[in-house]
Amino acid sequence: MLRNTFCHIKGVGKVRERQIWDAGILSWDDVLDDAKYHRLLKKADGAIGPELAETIEKAVVHSVSRLESGDLTYFFKRLPPQEHWRAFREFRDAAAYFDIETDGLSPETGHITTIALYDGRAINSYIYGGNLHEFPGDIAGYKLIVTYNGKGFDVPFCNRYFGVKIGLPHIDLCHVMHSLGYYGGLKGTEKALGLSRGGLDGVDGYFAVLLWNEYENTDNIRALETLIAYNIEDSVNLEHLMITAYNLKLKQFPKFSHYEMKFPARPESNYKPDPLLIEKLKKRHPGFTGKSSI
Repeated sequence: MLRNTFCHIKGVGKVRERQIWDAGILSWDDVLDDAKYHRLLKKADGAIGPELAETIEKAVVHSVSRLESGDLTYFFKRLPPQEHWRAFREFRDAAAYFDIETDGLSPETGHITTIALYDGRAINSYIYGGNLHEFPGDIAGYKLIVTYNGKGFDVPFCNRYFGVKIGLPHIDLCHVMHSLGYYGGLKGTEKALGLSRGGLDGVDGYFAVLLWNEYENTDNIRALETLIAYNIEDSVNLEHLMITAYNLKLKQFPKFSHYEMKFPARPESNYKPDPLLIEKLKKRHPGFTGKSSI
């Protein structure tokens, strides 16, 4: 609902934005229609003075230009962070969902084992000792990244590991879902929303480390394939969570409920988990509970 947003404009907070909507000024198009805009301003009952009205008009013209040029950074710098979700619909086709797995050590001493990147069309996997070095160049081709706890873990780890700065506009679903009352990490949120991981149910970030160790120590390709399948599940599910969050947020704005987004078909992955291997590793590590939130 970016085209219906005014709280990125200087002098317009959430309360003032509501007043603008209540006056019937529901979108940038209403502002660009000069006659309609000034007619609706009268309905604002003095809440929008001449100076602010002019500021809004100029800002909307500039906003249209920035949106047409694909400048998401412009809006992210001006929107309150808790409202960044509003830009998702307009930039969905330029978004990338990604998740990393590591060897379990600290960001200072550890390394990334696999990365899964999904853009709503194609799935790409990056593997330590293989094509991992290609990830920074590939992620740079997007305008928006979507993660779960990526601001606290995935992005800082990547920045250190690759020696680059991933400075793209970023929606961290951990914070968005918390604002909607969903806690318990990625896996807990998925379960609360009824998402099933099938043969990967109960596998978590700790188990991903076990899978990598199994692959490194035994050259068991099925361990690597299971790890990649798990990693892909994480990234693909982010799209479902992002759309869910967007639709739930829209419910807070009944005037714009018609922007609700539909869920796409899930993509097919070339990697399948090995259930026998998963059970074998669970028995080998009796302390594993599968209740980690990561």
